[in-house]
Amino acid sequence: MSTFSVHTLGCGSAKPSLRHQPSCTVVQHRNSLYMIDCGEGAQLAFMKQHLSFSKLRHLFITHMHGDHVFGIPGLIGTLALTGNGGDLTIHTFEEGKRQLKQILDYFCKDRPFDVKFNVIKQEEAVVLETKSLTVRTVPLDHRLPTVGYIFEEKPKERHIIPEMTSFHEVPIAWMKRIKAGEDYVKPDGTVVPNRLLTRDADPSLSYAHIGDTAYIPDIAGKIGPVDLLFHETTYLEDRRQDAMERGHSTAKQAAMVARDAGAKRLITGHYSSRYTDDRLFLTEAQEIFPNVILNNEGMRVDLD
Repeated sequence: MSTFSVHTLGCGSAKPSLRHQPSCTVVQHRNSLYMIDCGEGAQLAFMKQHLSFSKLRHLFITHMHGDHVFGIPGLIGTLALTGNGGDLTIHTFEEGKRQLKQILDYFCKDRPFDVKFNVIKQEEAVVLETKSLTVRTVPLDHRLPTVGYIFEEKPKERHIIPEMTSFHEVPIAWMKRIKAGEDYVKPDGTVVPNRLLTRDADPSLSYAHIGDTAYIPDIAGKIGPVDLLFHETTYLEDRRQDAMERGHSTAKQAAMVARDAGAKRLITGHYSSRYTDDRLFLTEAQEIFPNVILNNEGMRVDLD
């Protein structure tokens, strides 16, 4: 079973469509869920994907446009009604905190858990750090303060070779140090190299979520190589001027970012409702970058 996956709850853009839901993505890492944006109806999409409310502790807002936040009151209300939710931290800008606090205090006042706010800025910064994961922001270019989020696993422990640790009589008290890469020193002073006791650690995985933004040529360096990149593809090249004026990107531009960042795979999304055939986004992106996944609601992508 995957320990790092990305679930698409909504990949449409601002104008309502019968084909797509508003923006919402859930990152599942080990036993925790992290939601990125919360478009209208997110709580229903969350339930349809059989995700657990009790595992949701963080909500990351890219920016304060309605199609990315209108689902928050519904989500908080559902958590309160089901009683399955614990404390929730919303990562947003100062203005987002002010607006959302007023809304939640009015519509979701009686809730059996706390909603906390972590105020972020439009900058490169680490906004969350757990024992196994780091989440950092990168500034984007939209019509109001906007950031992307990059989820990066911390280095993992090496794998113990049981038959070798048994042969060298390595005490249990040493195992944590051995997993961290230390050589084992026997009571008589003999040094047993770590490479004889362990196998290489699993690779650390990473996911970058680059939502609403105009094309930024140098953002690839800020993202760095990632295993999976979501980059908005609101328009095709036939609407490149619209993309630039409205702070969005084309599928070709998203593919250029994926190529330049050294991403392994690219996910499309945030489709304009003017298009009726999503495959056009796939075709355009693959002209630049071959490993493209055509996004859709209900899709799950495993990083491992």
